[in-house]
Amino acid sequence: MALPVNIDDLVNHRKVEWARIEYKEGWNPERIAHTICAFANDIDNWGGGYVIIGVAEENGRPVFPVTGIERNEIDQIQKELLNVCHLIEPVYMPVVEPCVYEGKHLLIVWVPGGCERPYKCPEHIATGVKSPKAYYIRKLASTVKATSQDEKELFELTGDVPFDDRPNVHADITDLKMNLLVEYLHEVGSDLANSAEEMSVADVARNMQIATGPAECFKPKNVGLMFFNPHPENFFRCAWIDVVDKPDPTGEGMVEQTFRGPLHVQLRSALDYIRNRFLREKIFKYDDRPEAGRFWIYPYRAIEEALANAVYHKSYRIAEPITVVVTPEAMTISSLPGPERSITDADLAACRMIGLHYRNRRIGDFLKELDLVEGRNTGVPVIVNVMRENGSPPPVFSSPENRDWLSVTLPVNPHFCEMTSEMENPISQRTALKTALKTTAKQGLATCKKMHDTGDCSQESGHVVSVVTAEEELEQIEIALKIALEIAPQKFRVQKSEKIRKRMAKIIQCLLRNSQTNIAELVTTMNVSLRTLRADVLLLRNINVLKRIGADKNGSWGVLLKW
Repeated sequence: MALPVNIDDLVNHRKVEWARIEYKEGWNPERIAHTICAFANDIDNWGGGYVIIGVAEENGRPVFPVTGIERNEIDQIQKELLNVCHLIEPVYMPVVEPCVYEGKHLLIVWVPGGCERPYKCPEHIATGVKSPKAYYIRKLASTVKATSQDEKELFELTGDVPFDDRPNVHADITDLKMNLLVEYLHEVGSDLANSAEEMSVADVARNMQIATGPAECFKPKNVGLMFFNPHPENFFRCAWIDVVDKPDPTGEGMVEQTFRGPLHVQLRSALDYIRNRFLREKIFKYDDRPEAGRFWIYPYRAIEEALANAVYHKSYRIAEPITVVVTPEAMTISSLPGPERSITDADLAACRMIGLHYRNRRIGDFLKELDLVEGRNTGVPVIVNVMRENGSPPPVFSSPENRDWLSVTLPVNPHFCEMTSEMENPISQRTALKTALKTTAKQGLATCKKMHDTGDCSQESGHVVSVVTAEEELEQIEIALKIALEIAPQKFRVQKSEKIRKRMAKIIQCLLRNSQTNIAELVTTMNVSLRTLRADVLLLRNINVLKRIGADKNGSWGVLLKW
């Protein structure tokens, strides 16, 4: 049974948090049984975990190169593992997959959170020895015996399976669509993708743990319908994202766009729409340094993290969509319900939201595999950091006392307060500057007014030579690149179409934003083939427009073009 995750990412805990992975150099039935029991109990709704047999660990981290296990041991270990799992009460069967990693054989035991928790197993496992049974749980990266208080909490969780991990009795296994399943498996690099097209939907769903029940009543789980049905709103009311452009408080000129479909599809579509419609960049050039200052009206990474977190943590039992409202002074992302009650108002004000439990453990797993959310409790720090790096006022997290909802407000960057009057929407042109100086982000907008009045747009030492938008910068790059191609040595002076010059200019602009961008990231950003991109970069290097600084792996790009 193949796993629906990429083995290399799993071993290196790139997408699954390290606390959800247990490394074992060899077969140790007692400790492995305790860990399986702990992952199955899933006291914090993390989504269970993985036991990787054949990898040594040091301080909870894998030791490379991996040691592996002998090939002739694999069958025997699986038989003993089956016997051990029958000692767990109630009986729990994990998913076991032999695999080859770096030329060594490993055995991966996938332990999703159990539906019949709490589970207990013998304290000691030895032939002919009868041992009392105990409950085991995970505390960070360790498996520990549950205390009396932990046991009480486990019993309170009895039958309380997270909504996304429950079977949906109103759906049928045919509601899961094979094309969506295969597309996902290919994207995450799962070995299951190689055989999925030859399997039935039910078999693929069983491998991915997104369906459950006996053969005569095999039902998809809610998470399966959310990701692998084209219309999840048919099963979960208002399971979509609304993006509202509200240029005037009265609602005049308001434009609303709704994004539906599988959760990851609607999330990506909404992010693309927001990026294309609302995001603007300004470039400040100074007389005392070669580097330009670059500022976004909202940093895309903060929007991506806030919206992905809303998709992750929303309750799909509440018939309310996720909403994104964009006004001239801020962008606000809201979802229902709010954070757990252990998070105080002081925590919200300090942007310190460390939850003890996950609401949707399986939704989180799928979003992490797709690189759409960060690991445990790291989303808020990412938002705070990228807002600060962009020179924006800090984000504002709001939730009422009863925690019915949560909203994240991203104030506009001060450099763009005057720019809101330049937006294409005519309503925005009349109201933006007046509205912008009102304030949801008083400090940032006051700074903006000062900059506007004094002409000091840099907030830094040095004199601003010029200020251009990203579009204007791209035009300047294109003109300079055209000249560079015309005066290049004869062997590189090939006829280049305007479309190709525009593409190469965009490459240069991307590298100006981040000189450490690698080829793979450029391929994704530019949406071209690897072969095409390499040819463009090679030409730019040959005509001395780009140069590589340092090693290919850890180096950076230098842009030599002047404009």
